[in-house]
Amino acid sequence: MTLPQGPLPLLPLKNTVVFPGISQVIKVGRERSINALKFAEKNNFWIVAVQQKHKENEIDEPIKDQIIEPHELYSVGTLCRIDSMKGSPESGYQIVLRGFSRVQLTEPHVVKDKNYLEANSTLLEDVVDVNPATSQALLESLKTLSKDILNYIPGSTHQLAELVESVDDVSYLSSLCAANIDLDLSEKQALLEMTNVKERILKLLTLMQNFKEGLSVQAEIRGKLNQKLGQTQRNIILREQLKAISEELGEGDDATQEDKLRTKIDEAGMPEDVRKVAEQELKRLNEVGPQAPEAHIIRNYLDLLVAMPWNKRSEHTDIDLEKSREILDMDHYGLDKVKKRIIQHLAVLKLRKENKGSILLFVGPPGVGKTSLGQSIAKALNKKFVRVSFGGLRDDAEVRGHRKTYIGAMPGRIVQGLKRAGENNPVFLLDEIDKLSRSFNGDPASALLEVLDPEQNKTFLDHYLDVPFDLSNVFFIATANSLETIPAPLLDRMEVIDLSGYTTAEKMFIAKNHLIPKQLSEHGLETNQVTITDDALLHLISSYTREAGVRDLQRKVVSVLRGVSEKVIKAQSLPIKVDALDLEEILGPERFTHEITESINPPGVTTGLAWTPVGGDILFIESTAMPGKGTLTITGQLGEVMKESAQIGMSLIRSHAHQLGITRDLEKTDIHIHVPAGAIPKDGPSAGVTMLSSLASLLSGRTINPKLAMTGEITLRGSVMPVGGIKEKVIAAHRAGVKDVILPGKNKKDLRDVPDEIKSQLKFHFADNIVDLFKITLGLNVNLDDLAETLIHTSIKSPQVHRHS
Repeated sequence: MTLPQGPLPLLPLKNTVVFPGISQVIKVGRERSINALKFAEKNNFWIVAVQQKHKENEIDEPIKDQIIEPHELYSVGTLCRIDSMKGSPESGYQIVLRGFSRVQLTEPHVVKDKNYLEANSTLLEDVVDVNPATSQALLESLKTLSKDILNYIPGSTHQLAELVESVDDVSYLSSLCAANIDLDLSEKQALLEMTNVKERILKLLTLMQNFKEGLSVQAEIRGKLNQKLGQTQRNIILREQLKAISEELGEGDDATQEDKLRTKIDEAGMPEDVRKVAEQELKRLNEVGPQAPEAHIIRNYLDLLVAMPWNKRSEHTDIDLEKSREILDMDHYGLDKVKKRIIQHLAVLKLRKENKGSILLFVGPPGVGKTSLGQSIAKALNKKFVRVSFGGLRDDAEVRGHRKTYIGAMPGRIVQGLKRAGENNPVFLLDEIDKLSRSFNGDPASALLEVLDPEQNKTFLDHYLDVPFDLSNVFFIATANSLETIPAPLLDRMEVIDLSGYTTAEKMFIAKNHLIPKQLSEHGLETNQVTITDDALLHLISSYTREAGVRDLQRKVVSVLRGVSEKVIKAQSLPIKVDALDLEEILGPERFTHEITESINPPGVTTGLAWTPVGGDILFIESTAMPGKGTLTITGQLGEVMKESAQIGMSLIRSHAHQLGITRDLEKTDIHIHVPAGAIPKDGPSAGVTMLSSLASLLSGRTINPKLAMTGEITLRGSVMPVGGIKEKVIAAHRAGVKDVILPGKNKKDLRDVPDEIKSQLKFHFADNIVDLFKITLGLNVNLDDLAETLIHTSIKSPQVHRHS
């Protein structure tokens, strides 16, 4: 055969390889390929079909939009002639290619004015290095293996077997087999590039044998499946016959499983789209039969669908605000601000006559009554109460459920809680929402965004339920100990209500009226058998507990009752009286003392106030000086913010040493600042004034009253900035025996949140700058005129409040 002269147009192929002697139908839609067809039409319909190389991580895009460059083509293709061509440039062409010979491509390039690929081609002739006997053996092997493969293919393959039997050319038969067998494109390209006939046929025989073994396994599986399906159909027929016989004899249950499920679906009150899904699943259950592996999955899913409270809700009753207030007062002592906010929320619900609205987030230390407030709200609204703990949750499937395709799949906790409640408008408490964490399984906090958004949760989609469920009627309440670990988008969906700690008087009332009666009952004791005096209670609160809530106090009450239970049994006369002196025998030595606030501190020791997730607390800052090179050492497991506060304080001392009367050479003095309890991490922007006062006390040689505590942040210009957590810090100061408290001037308004009984026992001082601070702490009221004048002109007026420390 004479090869056409000159460069030939190229037709890149993506998913096929054309072999010599084989005709193949090809769809052409790419612009360059269509242009190549037009050129071939003018050049006696000759064209070279060549496979394009497959890239790693290739993105599937429309074939029409792909542009193939010359370097993306293999170097060996097939010279073909176009036998027929139908179509148009707009819709693409369908052509029939007939392969003639292998060709080696050289210098493939793009014809720029015509925009198609072309290349020079060199004919690759077959290399026949076998004698006639070997050639005949190879031919017979190909025929035998081809007919064996055809026997495994379902359908009629008689004509193909006759075609294979009629071929006598071993090279043509190899092309016929390679073109029609299901091989990887890279393997077909390798066969095309092999010019040695013997090597090509041996390689092809190996590939065909592997293909035959795969077909054999598939045929075996297909036979077992058909046998199993046949048995399943037989079981269905026998079951229907048994059902008919039972009905004729009047035996058995009148309602079948299908009838029972259909009745439940009818009574569930599902929305129309959910009902359609349920009926489809019921139909599938009947088709697969009870013995099928997926029958159990479908049955569990249907049980969940019919158990969900689609239209079941608690009876609507008008919200009685007075009764609600009585319930809150009865269940919780104190917390007036919190209860007032809850009553306001209920008033809005009463006016709107629906639950949709802001979602409450109770934030406060452990043991202050966050969870029990949710129970009281449910009682006031006469609704079911559901509590779900999110502490330590790391898998978002716990919120939105697992997909049914997984083994052991379950609905999420939201859907499970609603199923338990049996109503679609309960009070739903999401407990410990600040303890969520994230892992490779997902982010539960992000999954909660839809749940806690009143604008989105009307169509909440649980992955297991797989149909929308309306959560807009649910009264959601969340609890947390701290806002720091709650993601900002999730926090934005909730209204924060702070619950601070209880005062000593409030703890006394709670213990006498709630904790002691409850624990007496749980320990089988009567009120006339054990009496705990007020002095004992006060000593228990002040010397054995130091907490914001009452959880530890309850544990101590339990220990006391447990300690006197034996005495009750042996006692000749009742009641057993527990006094303050009896506590050491029952509970051991006092855990907390106030001696540190009653002694005289040396210069450099100050008392600060801090906010923690479990309430306010006091911290002590100690400073000492020694000869050195002017370095500042800070210890005590401090965070970066507190370290910066210490550095700012040192800079202020250095810049105003003369006004403070400091004569020590600071360039030759090393300063060490330490915050005790070094194993406990500490951080936050409210220890600035404490750090500064400690340094000023040390370097000026003046002591600071140990009963004086302080909080606030400082700037390099000497201003005292406002901070948060004032109520918790003041309560902590009162609890620790502090008598005087220094606060930033801009925090004066925050004292309205502090209980009057605590304010009456403390003296408050307010500092706008370090001039005020030094007058209060060190009694420095002279030699500061220059410093005061500087601060007046550079004072910061911004009302920005720092976060809690």
